Amino acid sequence: MKNGKLVVGLAGMPGAGKSVVVNVAKASGYGVVVMGDEVREEAKRQGLEPTPENLGRIMLELRRLEGETVIAKRCISKIAATKEDKVIVDGVRSLAEVEEFRRNFPKFVLVAVHASPETRFKRLFHRRRSDDPKSWEVFCERDMRELGVGLGNAIALAEYMMVNEESLGDAKRKAAEILRRIEAKWMR
Repeated sequence: MKNGKLVVGLAGMPGAGKSVVVNVAKASGYGVVVMGDEVREEAKRQGLEPTPENLGRIMLELRRLEGETVIAKRCISKIAATKEDKVIVDGVRSLAEVEEFRRNFPKFVLVAVHASPETRFKRLFHRRRSDDPKSWEVFCERDMRELGVGLGNAIALAEYMMVNEESLGDAKRKAAEILRRIEAKWMR
């Protein structure tokens, strides 16, 4: 499936600030596909609560049963079906997923969002989504699970890196600048 869409993948540890980049992209006319929604939908199909433990187990089980690119493959048709020419994909977790996206979308670019563990834990603790960790121990377990599927490699090899330790306004400005640079390169 060759597609001329500009597809921007986002990789980052939980709480790094990927959603800030998504919101800036959405306001700039990007379609949005969230990879984690595939895992949440699977939890719902299985009748399970979307807790950190359940979602982590489902993510690992899907990869074990259907291969490490299962989530990316499930997202490809959603990306292709978006009406926008630019799409942001939140939640890339491995280089295998990056390669799967690149096979299907020649204009695929990976952006990493980074923040320190302490900053990320505070954000997640205050966000209070159902799959957010309630303790430092659960937070660390989740980080190890994410790193175990290859997230650190994807972050390390991203074409663009956004460090998100300052204010929300600073993060929005940084995200807008990265998207501007990507578009200048890929949408000539």
